Amino acid sequence: MTFATAGDPDVLRLEKVPMPVRTNAELLIKVVAAGVNPIDAKTRAGRGAFGAISSFPAVLGNDFSGIVVEAPYEAHALQPGTEVYGMGMVPRLSGAYADYLTVTELSVVRKPPTLSHVEAAAVPLAALTSWGMVVDTARAHEGQRMLIHGAAGGVGHLAVQLASYFGAHVIATGSTRNLRWLSDLGADEVVDHSTERFEDVVGEVDAVIDLVGNVHDDTATRSLQVLRPGGIIVNGPTGSWPTMRAEAQAAGVRATGYRVAPDGATLAIVSRLIESRDLKVFVDAVYDLPDAAEAHRAIERGHTRGKLVLRVCDG
Repeated sequence: MTFATAGDPDVLRLEKVPMPVRTNAELLIKVVAAGVNPIDAKTRAGRGAFGAISSFPAVLGNDFSGIVVEAPYEAHALQPGTEVYGMGMVPRLSGAYADYLTVTELSVVRKPPTLSHVEAAAVPLAALTSWGMVVDTARAHEGQRMLIHGAAGGVGHLAVQLASYFGAHVIATGSTRNLRWLSDLGADEVVDHSTERFEDVVGEVDAVIDLVGNVHDDTATRSLQVLRPGGIIVNGPTGSWPTMRAEAQAAGVRATGYRVAPDGATLAIVSRLIESRDLKVFVDAVYDLPDAAEAHRAIERGHTRGKLVLRVCDG
């Protein structure tokens, strides 16, 4: 699935592309399923990582689950036939909306056997993003009060679980239909953003995981009202809060964006949490690869519970 120019979802085209060539410590992977993420839609529309695309047509798709076709060398731990999942450096390299891709060995690990390929493809980017925001940056710990916006989305539903796992008191915002589900995931308090202003009902918090920004109702700016002095807000969506630094400084709090990177070591930890059932991934809808445009329309409409996934082939 390629696109040759920025535009709406209809610019996506199902076309033949050259087989990627594996080199050095890379693996050649046969893709079974690929995650669909907001950054994919932003890049296709000419935002996001669009400026890093060096040639067209380009193939999107960061995270994937599939089967090793070629390993870097004969004694490598991931030999042909091994089921793996991971995340690539898209658009520096061709992405997962294709039959095959190449990735460095540092970007993949064995697929958890308890997950199907479709479920596994939903994990890497969202899990690594939520880990980076919740664990590495906000330092989730017992006794900490953490507010998570956009908690029912792909990153958000994993962020709720990770924050809870590490002992934080989790306050999650979401829509009416997701409130009970968020509680089941581990949220200690839930706020219906369609009926309540979170700043009116949430007490002081130590950290905010902002997966909305100011693109909806100035959510990021309003979060400064509930953040304790010296607390931290971690903003995720690219371009969603251009005035973050100045506003945070004026409010006397810390603020940072977060950008995810492929990380097989952390993904291996995530795999163990999945195997122990301390972390669960939810797939809201599955689309066949020819229907990638429809998947992009769905993710741009918002209101997705968990992740959207493309089925690339049977496996």
